[in-house]
Amino acid sequence: MVVSSESVAEFLGTGRRKAAIAKIRLRAGNGKFLINGREVENYLCLESAQKEALSSLRCVDLKDKIDVTATVLGGGTSGQAGAIRLGIARAIQKMDEALRIPLKKGGHLTRDGRMKERKKSGQPGARKRFQFSKR
Repeated sequence: MVVSSESVAEFLGTGRRKAAIAKIRLRAGNGKFLINGREVENYLCLESAQKEALSSLRCVDLKDKIDVTATVLGGGTSGQAGAIRLGIARAIQKMDEALRIPLKKGGHLTRDGRMKERKKSGQPGARKRFQFSKR
């Protein structure tokens, strides 16, 4: 018995930023964007974070042609938005290799490697020192 099903091409991408990890699924559609099962406006409250998350799609003019489903773990709002941006860019690159050039030129395929600096022993924080006293 053969079961016929519509096989819709799905492209995956993973993005990381600070402590956040985003797993992205792209499908052909009408611009639906879900993060952890919620709309972008409900999940990312800051407008700057929303713009950053959508910037990869705007760069290649695919905002209204692709459905995006993101699963994000860890980090805060800014880190999650950056992880989503990188994951979308990587998935778009898998979808169409010709779009690599505008994504690369816009800086969307570069991972931001900055992480939180660790606390050192003998001080209260990563760089802060205990107050010095002469007497």
